[in-house]
Amino acid sequence: MNLSQIILEALESLNANKIRSGLTILGIVIGVAAVIAMLAVGQGAQNSITGSINGIGTNVLFVFSGKQTAGPPGRNQNVSKNIQKLTMDDAEAIADPFAAPSIAAVAPILQGQADATAQGITVSTTLYGVTPSYEAVRSATVTEGSFINSEQYLGHASVVVLGPDLAQQIFNRKEGLVGESIRISGQPFRVIGVLESKGGSSFGNADNQVVIPLTTAKDRVIKRNNNEVDMIFVQAVTAEQTTLASDEITQILQTRHHIPIGEDDDFTVFTQQDMLQTASSITGILTIFLGGIAAISLLVGGIGIMNIMLVSVAERTREIGLRKALGATKKDILTQFLAESSFLSLLGGMLGIFFGWVISFIVGRVAAATGNSFDPSITLDSILLATIFSAAIGMFFGIYPASRAASLQPVEALRND
Repeated sequence: MNLSQIILEALESLNANKIRSGLTILGIVIGVAAVIAMLAVGQGAQNSITGSINGIGTNVLFVFSGKQTAGPPGRNQNVSKNIQKLTMDDAEAIADPFAAPSIAAVAPILQGQADATAQGITVSTTLYGVTPSYEAVRSATVTEGSFINSEQYLGHASVVVLGPDLAQQIFNRKEGLVGESIRISGQPFRVIGVLESKGGSSFGNADNQVVIPLTTAKDRVIKRNNNEVDMIFVQAVTAEQTTLASDEITQILQTRHHIPIGEDDDFTVFTQQDMLQTASSITGILTIFLGGIAAISLLVGGIGIMNIMLVSVAERTREIGLRKALGATKKDILTQFLAESSFLSLLGGMLGIFFGWVISFIVGRVAAATGNSFDPSITLDSILLATIFSAAIGMFFGIYPASRAASLQPVEALRND
């Protein structure tokens, strides 16, 4: 038998049982679509997280109190004892151009939760007490008004810059808010600007926040002792000097905190590369997990193919016996049934790729409608993986039924009713 005859006979056999063939293909379609969609969701999540991290700036470092193992900034997992908190003096020492020539700017912050109230509406939000350098270090752009300046910082002014989501929730608009009054934890503040939208990320919603002078935050909203700060953002001169800047920060703080040689530091310097590696590791595990779950449905589809092919062998026993009596070899019978199972899986795989794309598209639109910057990404690797896997499923689960059909003796097959 040549290739064209094998293909023609396989199609004729499958066409003779349309409903059964269709239901068998459906199992593969569901499996492949699930694999494609889950891998796309995992890849989209990774792109979204790494994009958010890169949006912070490739030359930004984060300094925390305590020894942090893993996780996003601000969620410390302290394992050191007798930790000395970071202070404004630490930030000033790091900003010294003679001690740390690789550092361009330093922005210490206080962080906490607060209730923002205006026009009878109260919203729980994240509050940041910052210095004027925060604007450049964190690329904090305002769509109207201005950011906190040195005069307002030194004067302990009661001014606030609003995140766009918070502004929308309280004032039902994001424009024309400069000069409006708002209370933060019961204290009156005047709005001087509205931040540009950055969207949600794995570190929280950057659009639902209020930013006030650090001096004002320490005096009136967030109480801290001994000039303490929660975190220090550091901007290296260039992205290439990030590692050198990290070493300079470590040396300065080890000296200031009197940490003996060989002992663990009581602070953590987290670089952009550290964040990217952590995020990639987490999303990589998530993608594998989702793909593994989806692959189970492909396995179920393969079992369905084997079941249908066994039924087909039982129904066509006399046909097999007649073919063998007319000269068909064991190889011919084996090839015919393997071709049928492979056609089932390949057709299911192609349809599954299409429906996987449809599911990914819908997930992306739903995410956009809910205000999340998340776009599932279908890669060529995932398409090839799903296609090859579905073809392998058809071959693997078709071998036993095909071998069983090829092993039938012609006389016994012809006697079958």
